[in-house]
Amino acid sequence: MTPPTLPRQAPAPDESGAPPPAEDRKHVVRRRWITALIILLLIGVPAGYLAVSAQQSRESGRDKAAKVGATKVRPAWPSRVQRSIYDVPIPQKAWKVGFLETNNWHTSRLYVQFAVTPADLDGFLADLGTSRAELTRGVAIDAHDTAVSGWNWKPHRTWYGTTLEQPAPRPTRDVTVDLTDPAKPSVYVVSTAVP
Repeated sequence: MTPPTLPRQAPAPDESGAPPPAEDRKHVVRRRWITALIILLLIGVPAGYLAVSAQQSRESGRDKAAKVGATKVRPAWPSRVQRSIYDVPIPQKAWKVGFLETNNWHTSRLYVQFAVTPADLDGFLADLGTSRAELTRGVAIDAHDTAVSGWNWKPHRTWYGTTLEQPAPRPTRDVTVDLTDPAKPSVYVVSTAVP
């Protein structure tokens, strides 16, 4: 019986006798540059992304803090969602628009102010389910809401107002209109929602 033959193994690289060819300076420099570039991309891109993301997050936080920390009506349009929730259909051509939203466990309020043309005022009141004829002389917004909003009801102005109540959970809206200049009426609304 003959012993089994095993396949021949290739000799180890160091046994071949010839040393591996030396890498020339040009290839060494190129390989190091490629390695450095790969490391830079692997570290730099995520670090840059984190820096940009952190900055955006910080700015977003400042914007939210400014909105939440607002204590008086500030110039800006309330979002469509806010206008829908609080039933305040501001006319599209309104100007000098400002708002403030407050929330607590018991009530949520949206304070809105804007100026409109006489025709837009009539359209706004019709959207609320009322008209100029149903406005009564005086301010319809109470002292608490006046203090929160920062509004000032000057006695020499011509004020008309009304309170529009709706069945729960729809909000109650207190509307006051400044008709001192009938060509440029200003509207003030406090819409109160009770959850």
